[in-house]
Amino acid sequence: AAGAAGQEKQLAPTLLSFFIYNPKLGPKEGEEEKKILFYHPNEVEKNEKIRNVGLCEAIVQFTRTFSPTKPAKSLHTQKNRQFFHEPEENFWMVMVVRNPIIEKHKDGKPVYEYQEEELLDKVYSSVLQQCYSMYKLFNGTFLKAMEDGGVKLLKERLEKFFHRYLQTLHLQSCDLLDVFCGISFFPLDKMTYLKIQSFINRMEESLSIVKYTAFLYNDQLIWSGLEQDDMRILYKYLTTSLFPRHMEPELAGRDSPIRAEMPGNLQHYGRFLTGPLNLNDPETKCRFPKIFVNTDDTYEELHLIVYKAMSAAVCFMIDASIPPTLEFCRKLDSIVGPQLTVLASDICEQYNINKRISGAEKEPQFKFIYFNHMNLAEKSTIHMRKTPSVSLASVHPDLMKILGDINSDFSRVDEDEEIIVKAMSDYWVVGKKSDQRELYVILNQKNVNLIEVNEEVKKLCATQFNNIFFLD
Repeated sequence: AAGAAGQEKQLAPTLLSFFIYNPKLGPKEGEEEKKILFYHPNEVEKNEKIRNVGLCEAIVQFTRTFSPTKPAKSLHTQKNRQFFHEPEENFWMVMVVRNPIIEKHKDGKPVYEYQEEELLDKVYSSVLQQCYSMYKLFNGTFLKAMEDGGVKLLKERLEKFFHRYLQTLHLQSCDLLDVFCGISFFPLDKMTYLKIQSFINRMEESLSIVKYTAFLYNDQLIWSGLEQDDMRILYKYLTTSLFPRHMEPELAGRDSPIRAEMPGNLQHYGRFLTGPLNLNDPETKCRFPKIFVNTDDTYEELHLIVYKAMSAAVCFMIDASIPPTLEFCRKLDSIVGPQLTVLASDICEQYNINKRISGAEKEPQFKFIYFNHMNLAEKSTIHMRKTPSVSLASVHPDLMKILGDINSDFSRVDEDEEIIVKAMSDYWVVGKKSDQRELYVILNQKNVNLIEVNEEVKKLCATQFNNIFFLD
């Protein structure tokens, strides 16, 4: 056992429990169970559920006396951290995350050390808020469910949605990008952008029941007719869930430009990612997922039709009161398919030309994350391709944590500012905030000083962002 003394195991943070309650539903003693609308893990004993919910209620009430306008967001304990979120009046969501652990062996017995300062509040609070946003996208608000079918319906919807969604939370790889929940935009020249714009206008005209359209290429957004907050959560669903499930092995990322001059009705590569699997089968079901947008005012319920040709994907949203027929799907396929196929190869060609002009970039000595609060644009050279489960950061977790800390500092003040941190061996981390935009740079250079680091970052701003920001 003595030999094993030196072995240390790192255990990542995990989800201990997740529950949703409304204190107004069980106000009397003995009715506490009625408050609980959803509880994971479900096998927890009833009294323990009631106890945990009661504890959260008490914390929220107790902290209200100190700050009536801003309710408690998190509670730190030795073993775990609890996050609270009240997305709608009196509806509380709570997520309990176990702190990361270092497991050591002492006299042959495992000893656990909880890392109490590792988790970043802002990151996990954002994850909790996204749980609600994603639920609302597919189910509408909690209140609407109560109006439509009372507590029973709300419980059914919560159970059905969260039972699956909680399995997709990979808490060990959450970071600054979860705070931003931004949108990656595809860089385009004006001509190609106009082609896409006119394609969307033609489609909306010939498919008159379409209410909103969004256009993506290579998992990046080019055009959207939705409100920003709705698009941001729809974008997250498309890029982390729907698209990865439909990766085409034969065409993945390799669009071959197709000549439009080919005679007759050229074979197109269009297909539905939601809805009918086979258009030739008269029995095929034309069921599309429903989404809810503009829930604050007009409260629209829509069918989400996602149609893809090669690397281009279009989302057509039509009013949920109109059921899409097989005939409509065939019409959409015959109109959109060929045009989208040609458009996809145009974009591909243009993209390759632009890449050749800008020249092959050698691996730079820095990595960065950029976020713009006004249009939610996000750009990261730190993260590898997002897989369905994880967006992998290619830098050390300690550096990601420094980025998160700098971001927390930024959110405390409104003024523009810059923070430079000397991290572990030869690493520098720079954060800049200016006029609704944030930039985080990680530099790895030997023997440089503060002034040189500053110069490097200035150069980066000049090349990558054409000096769009940072008032010097």
